[in-house]
Amino acid sequence: MIPLQSFIPDSLAQKHIPDSLNAVQSEIVQVAEKIASTPMQVLISELVDKAIAFGLKVLVAILIYIAGAWLIRRIKKLIDKVFIRRNTDATIVSFVQSLVSIALTIILILTTVGALGIDTTSLAALLTGGGLAIGMALNGTVQNFAGGIMLLVFRPFKAGDYIETQGYAGVVSEVTIVSTKLLTVDNKTVIIPNGILSNGTVNNFSLKEFRRLDLLVDVEYGTDCAHAKEVLTNLLNEDERILSTAQGAPADIFVALSELRDSSIQFVIKAWVKTENYWDVKYSVTERIYTELPKNNIEFPYPKLDVNLFKKN
Repeated sequence: MIPLQSFIPDSLAQKHIPDSLNAVQSEIVQVAEKIASTPMQVLISELVDKAIAFGLKVLVAILIYIAGAWLIRRIKKLIDKVFIRRNTDATIVSFVQSLVSIALTIILILTTVGALGIDTTSLAALLTGGGLAIGMALNGTVQNFAGGIMLLVFRPFKAGDYIETQGYAGVVSEVTIVSTKLLTVDNKTVIIPNGILSNGTVNNFSLKEFRRLDLLVDVEYGTDCAHAKEVLTNLLNEDERILSTAQGAPADIFVALSELRDSSIQFVIKAWVKTENYWDVKYSVTERIYTELPKNNIEFPYPKLDVNLFKKN
């Protein structure tokens, strides 16, 4: 057997080499000499044994991952059943499911890597350091996560509520750990980050049981005020969806002359309805005002311009 040192040129051996390079060179020489001194059959046998051992570890890791993924799905379904049985708000359900899924997935990844024989302690430290660096880089995402926690704690709205925020209006369909989804009336999905949502203004139309319907009606000058008020009041009383104080509403129907405009007199209508009936009542009452007032000799105004002509002598 020829020593490996014989292949190193004398000119290189005579140069000054740092201690660290000498240590690396020494390790390489020892490994090379060991390989050279080991019979080929023994070397092949060791390689096969190590390959089989590593293959078994890979197989175990795959089985762990498959079983863990199945277990995570089962846990999510179990959480869903428990929340449904307790009639928990859908907002909390989606938020908790997202949080649990992410946490369990991280644990599954660490367990799978550990099954391969990799030191998970250093990996966990690496993930911690990397998570801190990513958190600093993704400051907005962390803010959105904190905003999701705030929405979950204070609950300014829940899934199914009709809200208006950040220039959008729609029904809350889902609240995740970083964003909230709105379904608009024209069937578009709007995703709003929880960070700006928790710090912004939210107008929740579904929070209260009752909602006031406000309408302005313009009629022409010369209309009998008492007669117009009577017709409008009777029109509102005929709609069973418009409520009175006896039915739990905050106030009764209110009709009054509110303003004298340039070409018309304006009446204001205030009536209380169930929140879920608001839009149906608004459109229905508006249509009835348009059809019923002319039948009672109450006409709508048109813009008018009086022109006076003077003839000079």
